[in-house]
Amino acid sequence: MKMKKLFAGLLACAMMASLAACNGNTESTSGDLPEIGVCIYKYDDNFMTYTRQAMETAAEGKAVLNMNDSANDQAKQNDQVDTLINKGVKALVINLVDPEAAPTIAEKAKAANIPLVFINKEYPDGTDKIDYDNCVYVGTRSEESGIIQGELIASAWEANKADWDKNGDGKIQYVMLKGEEGHPDAEARTTYSISTLNDKGIETIELGLQSATWDSALANNLMETWLGKFGDEIEMVIANNDGMAMGAIEALKVAGYFGDDGKYMPVFGVDALPEALDLINAGEMAGTVLNDPLGQGGAAVDLAVNYANGKEVLADTDWTLDDTKAVRVPYVGITLDNMDVAKTAYGLN
Repeated sequence: MKMKKLFAGLLACAMMASLAACNGNTESTSGDLPEIGVCIYKYDDNFMTYTRQAMETAAEGKAVLNMNDSANDQAKQNDQVDTLINKGVKALVINLVDPEAAPTIAEKAKAANIPLVFINKEYPDGTDKIDYDNCVYVGTRSEESGIIQGELIASAWEANKADWDKNGDGKIQYVMLKGEEGHPDAEARTTYSISTLNDKGIETIELGLQSATWDSALANNLMETWLGKFGDEIEMVIANNDGMAMGAIEALKVAGYFGDDGKYMPVFGVDALPEALDLINAGEMAGTVLNDPLGQGGAAVDLAVNYANGKEVLADTDWTLDDTKAVRVPYVGITLDNMDVAKTAYGLN
């Protein structure tokens, strides 16, 4: 029931959240509720927009969120954390710009005795290696998304090989749109999507691989370049997230794909954003992987509220911590056949 309530509130929250100033901070106020400082690595990231909205919904009646846009600048985020600490917030929720900055942020929080929840971007060595007891992580297991994406691709390839294997060699000639260099999710998704295919006996040939830093516009430009260089040699587009997949699809449309003549390119992403679900329904995207922003946002708020109220971090929740001090929100592969799973997760049913 907890998750359904969270999902139901998301859409109502979205319009209000979209009006927030992206370069400043936004703060909700409500009586004597504990104040929690939140830093989001950048507000215009598609996935983190939904996560941020989920956090705002989950916090209603429980906490005041002091929200900050770090604008993809770790130095700025460090300053924001200092400001929040000086203000006396009762807990911190930090979506790191640079995952390697986790120990620095934790050192600041520990010195001020303020509990800390990292979300979405995980310290590569593991949160359990950070020298602060009151510090946990909420997110996913990075390799899982790549494995599930690889499994989705393998299943779809076997079902559609006659149409998708343009040169008939039995191998997938692909281009890969990678997320931010060094980001654990980007590295894992890039590696495991392909290794999963290869482990299943499907050979692959990489025509192009480049970072578009999760950005739709950059992905659009890269796709245009690859189409100019490789043309019909490209048999598949694999993207580390839906935002980049959507940018690639726009470039493919300009090049004549997905039109009345039936020219088609399978494109796979990760996140299962509502916009991506629309593209799957329209036959313009082959599949994606649900990376549950509502689960991550809700869990982060649950844990931070417990910390802020001096409770045990998992008190009165259904969440569990693994041996790396992390709450893991599971991924789910999404195609046209099971879109209701993702729609339910976003409260769209």
